[in-house]
Amino acid sequence: MSKTWFITGASTGFGRSLTEKLLARGDRVAATSRNARALDGLIERYGDRLWVAALDVRDPQAVRKTLARAFAELGRIDTIVSNAGYGVLGAAEETTDTQLRDIVETNLIGSIVLIRSALPYLREQGGGRVLQVSSEGGQIAYPGFSLYHATKWGIEGFVETLAKELVTFGIRFTLVEPGPARTDFGRSLVYPEPIAAYDATPAHQTRDALLSGDWVIAGDPERMTDAMIAVADQPDPPLRLVLGGTSYHAVRDALSARLDELEAQRETAFSTDYPEEELV
Repeated sequence: MSKTWFITGASTGFGRSLTEKLLARGDRVAATSRNARALDGLIERYGDRLWVAALDVRDPQAVRKTLARAFAELGRIDTIVSNAGYGVLGAAEETTDTQLRDIVETNLIGSIVLIRSALPYLREQGGGRVLQVSSEGGQIAYPGFSLYHATKWGIEGFVETLAKELVTFGIRFTLVEPGPARTDFGRSLVYPEPIAAYDATPAHQTRDALLSGDWVIAGDPERMTDAMIAVADQPDPPLRLVLGGTSYHAVRDALSARLDELEAQRETAFSTDYPEEELV
């Protein structure tokens, strides 16, 4: 049985791969992108199974209008894929207010507005799926990616809360956490003006490794999008989907270190409660 999907950021990267694969297997796709013309070739091939709209997720009104039109014209939409996003690579001190505002409006606020706007439709139709493309960077942190991590940690908290709020309505959520993959992500990075004082520090070492090409990227975006489609088809999907060996090891190490740190503070944590005899 074919399904209908709504995907943001569908002209490149994971969004493009998902769109092509879903159409090839017979599904319908509502694909949005700031550069909608990049999807013209797919329209010629798949006709009315591909619904396309130009959309900048930084515009909340446009997000709501586009979703409303998609549901009105397509009827039921089974899966929402919140995929639009990008990164800023530089020390936090190097970043500008404009860069901060733009990435938060795209990666965090844009994703929140999209999901919030979809909820009434998903509730009314009796359920649905939401795939939020996050990152290993929603659970770990690389030096130089502070603004990016702020948006990904933020959207993870939002989606994890919604997973608890909406389970009664048959709406299921999955946070997709790919590690580095051979997509257009690196080419779309924004680089702030560097400050010389950060040369040879961790923030610039991350930047230099990426720019030099020495950072070997093992993640296959095609295999990753296969896994995204498979998890959306599952009757009981996980809240988080970690993709890539790099992501698995990085997230596992980060969680282990945080748990060790937590356990070391057990005595301090309990010492700050009221004693039992004072709990009246």
